[in-house]
Amino acid sequence: MHTIKLNNGLEIPVLGLGTWQSKEDAVQKAVVHALQNGYTHIDTAAVYENEKEVGDGIIESGVAREDIFLTSKVWNDVSTYEGTLKAFEDSIQKLQTSYLDLYLIHWPGPYARFKEVYRAMEELYEQGKVKAIGVSNFNVHHLNELMKDCKVTPVVNQVECHVKYQNQFLNEFCNSHNITLQAYAPMMSWKVGELANIDVVSKLAEKYGKTPTQIALRWLIQRDIIVLPKSVTPSRIEENIQVFDFELSDEDMAELRWVNDGTRLFIEPDNMDYGFYK
Repeated sequence: MHTIKLNNGLEIPVLGLGTWQSKEDAVQKAVVHALQNGYTHIDTAAVYENEKEVGDGIIESGVAREDIFLTSKVWNDVSTYEGTLKAFEDSIQKLQTSYLDLYLIHWPGPYARFKEVYRAMEELYEQGKVKAIGVSNFNVHHLNELMKDCKVTPVVNQVECHVKYQNQFLNEFCNSHNITLQAYAPMMSWKVGELANIDVVSKLAEKYGKTPTQIALRWLIQRDIIVLPKSVTPSRIEENIQVFDFELSDEDMAELRWVNDGTRLFIEPDNMDYGFYK
């Protein structure tokens, strides 16, 4: 598996299995299949309510824990230093592990809230309970505010990113601060079928002998963006990792850049109120 070096020197696999809305037995089977077919990176979150099953899948796979890059996220109902430490312990207990490779703030919320949560995450990092810490769904102004006070620069910012919502400006900002972008919904989530209807994508799929989803994933990877395609279907899990045996030309990369039309599938972070303490 290809990796990217994060700003603290940790290597992260450039492709991982996303598990949002993957429930119970399905997610456990997906994790097992992924880990037994070349994946070494699993992404989950407290709010997904599947950490126990993800942990069961890791154990069942037979792959050593130290060979897996495991991420989870603290949810919006946590807003204090002590609450964050407790949320972390709850997550690792469900995941049946003693540490996380990466721990993220799931959504920013108010400035004071994410600063307090991040302060606790820095403590977890200093104690060696997490190998890296970062954020998710942060806009530029959130990152600027966090970096005024934080002791540890976030290693990643996990955001919606795909060919129709390319986040070019945010990516450039993150790159300028040595923060790596992670893409959730890299295949346009529930609108994945629309990829085949994008002329450029379908043309390149035919040119390279790949599927439209593989073109979409490869385009992000060549931008040095980590991709987290979600699936519980064995054949799709296998298809999604088969993106390292070809490379898009500079001309094709540039042509895909024009596909961007700002189509967002998930809520804009400044308007995410769900779960936060009022």
